[in-house]
Amino acid sequence: MAKLIEKPSVIKAAGNKEKIIKEFAGAVNTGDTGVSIARMNSPQGWEEPGQRPGFDEYTLVINGTLHVKTENGEFDVKEGQCLIVKKNEWVQYSSPSEGADYVSVCIPAFSPDTVHRD
Repeated sequence: MAKLIEKPSVIKAAGNKEKIIKEFAGAVNTGDTGVSIARMNSPQGWEEPGQRPGFDEYTLVINGTLHVKTENGEFDVKEGQCLIVKKNEWVQYSSPSEGADYVSVCIPAFSPDTVHRD
């Protein structure tokens, strides 16, 4: 059965500056633990701790640039690009040069218990 999600839940984000997370589907907004879909807006200069999440994360940048560090390299993910980070891979997200507006899809859903921050 189709379900319209009329508005997201705003979730507090980790990091040195305030980042806005709007979860449309996932554990917080819809009770779905299989997937989470969130739109995020990080300001210029934002950085969060590294993490080794227990979920795959697909990140699509809508606007700006998201800087991503992994154990195997660093990426500047720009507007219209997508990066996939697999479960249990160490990753750190930031937006040092400009802000970023992006969508994150996590499978299974994001959870504070499974993000495993440094």
